[in-house]
Parts: sequence; structure tokens; C-alpha cells
Amino acid sequence: MPSHATSPRTSPPARRRRRTLTASCAVVAAALGLAACGTANGALQPQPRVTAVSRPTGPTPTGPTPTGPSAAPTGRPSSPDPAGSGPGTPAPPTAPTAPTAPTTSAAAAPKPTTPKPPAPSAAKPPAHSPTPTTGPATRPPTATPAPSPPPANGGATSVVRSTASGGRTVALTFDDGPGPATGQVLDLLAQYGARATFCQIGQQAAANPALVRRIIAAGHRLCDHSVDHPQPFAALSHDRAGYEIAHAEEQIVRAGGPGTRVSWFRAPGGGFTADNQRIAAGLGLRPLGWSVDPRDWSRPGAASIVASVQSQLRPGGVVLLHDGGGDRSQTVAALKQLLPWLVAQGYRFDFPAG
Repeated sequence: MPSHATSPRTSPPARRRRRTLTASCAVVAAALGLAACGTANGALQPQPRVTAVSRPTGPTPTGPTPTGPSAAPTGRPSSPDPAGSGPGTPAPPTAPTAPTAPTTSAAAAPKPTTPKPPAPSAAKPPAHSPTPTTGPATRPPTATPAPSPPPANGGATSVVRSTASGGRTVALTFDDGPGPATGQVLDLLAQYGARATFCQIGQQAAANPALVRRIIAAGHRLCDHSVDHPQPFAALSHDRAGYEIAHAEEQIVRAGGPGTRVSWFRAPGGGFTADNQRIAAGLGLRPLGWSVDPRDWSRPGAASIVASVQSQLRPGGVVLLHDGGGDRSQTVAALKQLLPWLVAQGYRFDFPAG
């Protein structure tokens, strides 16, 4: 071999392997460079807001990934086969790693929250709470509730103190029965063709229904005088007064039978108030007073009873007498004198205004 000869030349197969290895190294270097640039570039771009929804933990499905140099732009460089399958043989692509969001402190970026629906406001109690209020007002136990006040009507609620016809008429009224003297009173009235009004106690009517029916059959009229004559009647509560008036009427009607009508209400002791007058009017009962009071209930004597009536009576007057509530023998005796006197004076017997 001549002395000026150069280094031995490599064989063609060796050169091919070297070129292949060199090309592979270049590809790897280029891919690494691009990946580094992409990472840096991504760090400079605005990052998407992190939501409260968690990411799935499973691998992200991908389609077939191209191999060789064309895969470099995707940021996933091929690497030599770790098993040494030969220079330049690209390794199968690895599953891509999901990009991690840059960590930010709680102070640097507010934590996004999922919008929540507005909390329902607490239900407000009605302005008006039946109860009504804490509930309906508890009324004392009564057999019959007081009726509602009727519309204002002075003619219906004012106390009657005169006869229906006026002129030379008189209205005889008898309270607190029916009682032991009621039959004698009825006999005397029939003898003189006189008509009268009987203001009955509810309990007395219930105990003497035959007398109630006899009064009605004779053409006389009925008046409500409370259940049991409580006094002072004007001091009663609205509910108690309503019970006394309404229940007494029911007792009288029940004693008298079908078709029985009660037209007036007389407060015991004359204890009228605007309230009990409205209650009576609401039941269709006209408040009934008097213009002549001989105080026969006190048993002053028959002569005193007669004298008081004769001195107090004026045409169209209403006379207060009693057929119940005790011994009424003085009243019966006085009536035997008053009836012929009234006829002689030209008085006609009438009913109170109603």
C-alpha cells in the first residue's frame, strides 16, 4: 500500500447506517425543540378558567397517530426502540398526557364557583293570620249564638211604649208567666173581650206548654222575656244576652207548636241597651217597654194597683202587669176592677206597636 494513502473508506452499508442514525438524531432534536417552544408558548397564552367540574381520570381516547418525522409537529417525538430493534426505528407513540393547568394561589385568582339558585325566602305569615289572628275568638258556651247585628234601623230597634193603633186604645201586657194565675187572667180577658200580650219566660213556657197554646188560641200574642229573667239584664255580655233572647224565643215557639209567632222582646227589669236591642231586632223581635207601671209585682194591694193604672194611663198607653213570678192574687183582683173601668172610659184593647 503506498505511503500517501488516506484513512480507509467505510463500506457502503456502514455509511447508510450512519446517515440513518444522523437523520434520526436530527429528527429527535427538532421534535424536542418544538415541544419546548410549544410549552413555553402555552405558558404565555391566557389560561382557561378552571371550573369546579372534575376531569375524567381515564386515558383520553385518540385516533391513530402517525409515526416517523411527520409526528414531530404534534409534540410527541419518536424515540429509539428500548429493545434495540435497530437504529432509526421509531418507538410506538405513548399516550398523551393531559395538559396540567398552571397552579395559581387563592389570592391571585378567584376560585370559580358553580352558580347556585337563589335561596327561597322564608314564607311570611299572612297579614292576617282566621286565626283569624291566632284563631277565631272563643265564645262562652251557649246553646244559641248571638245573631249578627242587623242594618241600622231606628224603627226596628227603638223601644215601643205605645199601642199599634193609637187613639183611645190600651195595650195590656203580662210578664213572667205562664204561671198559676195565667188561667184566671185569661178568663177575665175573655169576659170583657180584651186582647193582651204575654211576655213569657222561656223556662216557664217550656214547663207549661198547654197554657202557651191556650193563650194563642184565645187570640192573644206572645213576647220574649228571656230564658230565666237574669238581672241586671243591661249588664250581661253580648253573648249571654244573645243566648237569653234567642233561646227563650225557641222555647216559647216549641211550647206553642207549629205556627207560633213571637213578635216582641221585653228586657227583664226594663234593662235595655243598644246591644240587646240590636240582638232582638236581628231576630225579628221589637223591643217592648211600657208607659204605665203600677208595680204590682211588689204586691202593694189591689187598690194601689188600680189607682196607679188609672192615674198613669193615657190614650195609646202600654200597661205593665204580671201573671207569673210569685203570688199574683192582688193583680187578679185589680184586673177585675180595671177591665170594666177601661170599657167604661171608652178604651179599646189593642196590641203594642210592632
